[in-house]
Amino acid sequence: MSEASRPGPTRAVVIGGSIAGMLAAAAVKDQVDSVEIIEAHDLPGGPEPRVGVPQAVHIHLLQSGGAEAMEELLPGTVGRLLAAGAHRIPMTTDMVIYSPEGWYRRWQRPTHHLLAASRDLTDHIVRERVLREPRITIHTGTRCTGLLGSSRRVTGVRIRTADGAEKELRADLVIDASGRASRTPLWLTELGITGLTEEHIDSGLVYASRMYRAPVSTRGWPMVSVNADPRLPRPANAGGILPIEGDRWHVSLMGAPGGQPTRDPDAFEPFARTLRHPVIADLLTHARPLTGVSITHSTANRRHHYERLRTWPEGLVALGDSVAAFNPVYGQGISVIAQGALALRELLSEGLVPGCARRAQRAIARPVDVAWALAVGQDIHFSTTTGKSPGLADRLLHRYVSRLSLTATGSFRAATALTDVLTLRARPTSLVRPGVLLSALLGPLRPQLRGPQFTPAELALLTGRHEQP
Repeated sequence: MSEASRPGPTRAVVIGGSIAGMLAAAAVKDQVDSVEIIEAHDLPGGPEPRVGVPQAVHIHLLQSGGAEAMEELLPGTVGRLLAAGAHRIPMTTDMVIYSPEGWYRRWQRPTHHLLAASRDLTDHIVRERVLREPRITIHTGTRCTGLLGSSRRVTGVRIRTADGAEKELRADLVIDASGRASRTPLWLTELGITGLTEEHIDSGLVYASRMYRAPVSTRGWPMVSVNADPRLPRPANAGGILPIEGDRWHVSLMGAPGGQPTRDPDAFEPFARTLRHPVIADLLTHARPLTGVSITHSTANRRHHYERLRTWPEGLVALGDSVAAFNPVYGQGISVIAQGALALRELLSEGLVPGCARRAQRAIARPVDVAWALAVGQDIHFSTTTGKSPGLADRLLHRYVSRLSLTATGSFRAATALTDVLTLRARPTSLVRPGVLLSALLGPLRPQLRGPQFTPAELALLTGRHEQP
């Protein structure tokens, strides 16, 4: 091929410098000559709050399936997180969980794990790792104002820089990772693409969170969770304590309309005592609050079904919350983003060939399908939920999962099957395998626990025999 006939350098543009944008850049960097990230805000230099991420003040965790995907995309990232203080929590060995069906046992044969850290630390470690890549650059203080191209092919983006200048940035691939505020639905309409369907299912839960200084070292301390029970004749509420870096407890409480938490610091611990069990409130009496209370109302499940559109332009992909955002109570968001980014990388392994954008969008939808089924399959059973009501099939499935959850309180096989799905390592259909069905039929093999399962050292804290430093 002559020098004149060779194609020019290829460029990918990523809209958004969130964790989704960073993982998107990591996914495509080997298939293009350069990746340019467009971010509206300045980014912090360390593990500090980032503008435009209000959900960062609430509990975040990385499920096994998400951690494995992130490590595939950015080898060594999990090790860096752990070195910076994140906790690797074996499931269910170091988890004290009160499900609607009872207390889960702390089986001493961990089959899964989750990574627990503040969102600020996770963002920082991923951002630092991605921006070391020579092919990746970031433009902060810059907004994307529209797409270039047609309904057949997107050829770039229009941007507005911090000084107000309008520019066009040509690209072979544009990835929308701008989150819940994504304008892709509008931009598609401007290109002449219609027929996009959206689902919006909202349980009405409000999140209240604050940080505490833990009264003990958080290394090896269990995650504690009291889940909501949709069968109870009262507003659903729930809460959790996640041990994170710096010997801190990240505490989030949730309540549905008619029983929502507030910003009042003096009401935080009393609200924790209204949960189905007072274990969280009991633990907080030994801890020292480090922050005020942060409130978030945006907990709805929202999804754009881009994969169903009859027309999808070459050169455009959407990822992360731009595609689907979930009720954060289920802790799936970052994991789904990582799995979607890994699917994107695998789809582009043969290059930017015709049809790859549509196939990538469908591949990204697969991990979304799993998380969506889990989140919506729970939320639709709360009386406060709007957007969808459970049908006969939903009610039958919920009864079966409830039976399996009851079995999991005293059956290692059932607990492992559920954890396979909850950590996004297996699809929900795995719960109807013959062996799992048999476990559900037999029920729990051990008697139910009467209360939370703590070690002697942990019990000493609960009973007040530990002096706070």
